[in-house]
Amino acid sequence: MDSDRCWELVQAARAAAGPIGDDLGDRLADALIGLLAALPPDEIVAFELRFRQLRGRLAGREDVYAAAFLGEVPAAVMIGEAAVAKRSGRYDPAVGEELLDDFIRANRERDLGVYGVHVHREGDEDVERRVRSDDRVNLYSVSKTFTSVALGIAEAEGRLSLDDRLLDHFPELRPIAADGVEDVTLRHLATMASGTSHEWFADMRVDALDLLHEIVAAPLDAVPGTRFAYTDSGPYAIGRVIARATGADVRDFLMPRLFGPLDLHNPAWHTCPQGFPFAASDLFLRTGELARFARLLLREGKWNGRQLVPADYVRRMTREFADTSSIIESERFNHGYGLGVWIDRDGMYRMDGRYGQYAVICPTRRAAVTVTAHSEREVDLLEAIHELILDRLG
Repeated sequence: MDSDRCWELVQAARAAAGPIGDDLGDRLADALIGLLAALPPDEIVAFELRFRQLRGRLAGREDVYAAAFLGEVPAAVMIGEAAVAKRSGRYDPAVGEELLDDFIRANRERDLGVYGVHVHREGDEDVERRVRSDDRVNLYSVSKTFTSVALGIAEAEGRLSLDDRLLDHFPELRPIAADGVEDVTLRHLATMASGTSHEWFADMRVDALDLLHEIVAAPLDAVPGTRFAYTDSGPYAIGRVIARATGADVRDFLMPRLFGPLDLHNPAWHTCPQGFPFAASDLFLRTGELARFARLLLREGKWNGRQLVPADYVRRMTREFADTSSIIESERFNHGYGLGVWIDRDGMYRMDGRYGQYAVICPTRRAAVTVTAHSEREVDLLEAIHELILDRLG
């Protein structure tokens, strides 16, 4: 039996047992020792590396399991980790640390403004590096992805549909609505394709008595669904719809459904003068907290055995999108804008906020890279994430 097959068996055992605990640890200890009898020495070495990566996850009894396993490995067959990693063809934490060394060096040399970076790849230990204190920071437009997920959860609960028209939820605004607004759906708002001429971002002063009234009254520049135009107006309007349809603003709606299960304790989300979260921006989280949300999306909405977000909605986030091929800032923006996420090549997609708040999700590599920053070179930072981390994961 080769090392890859052993690792598949251990992963299957973990998946069957659920959250890591003593019972699972006992099963793994027994299984690992039993598997050794079937392995030749050179395969034991490769599998030993996989076990050492795993043992840090074995809640409280890792030393017992490590000693039980490593005591069976002859000293004569111990070789360098680099050779094992190369032979096994798998990513390992040592390689992850090297990637982050290079990334942090590039951050310094290129003045990228990174605060922290977190790398997750399923089956391996997460690695993180900090450049400054681990404070909660404004995620800016990454907040849009949280609002999109709230929309998907509310749809699954039967509170609304993405095909609903905005004015279906606010019929009292029909008298002031501009021509064509009657046809704007929640999907149009989520994909930045409502056709509105209203351009507003959360760092701008709100002078209107009610920002939603101003959005609805703004003339359309295009037929809904035909033109992409990036603005905070659409996600803000979605947040208002969620409040109307569920009786809770978007933050309160997500507290028991998302923030609580992910252990994102009492996150701050700035509000408009009416008291509604901006929805498009101004949610504050730490790097590692955002990384948990990225892992949730990588796992298609599942967390510790619970389906927090409908898996179908997570898939729809990249399948339902507006055309962005006319954007000239960077090729990274030309692959479409989905339901609160930017679509990238090779099946990747990302949450993307001002000043370099990024969470890039790569389903093909089962990986997610999360960065918080204050960068004046956002596109360069995004390219560094791909060049120095994602492209080298293999």
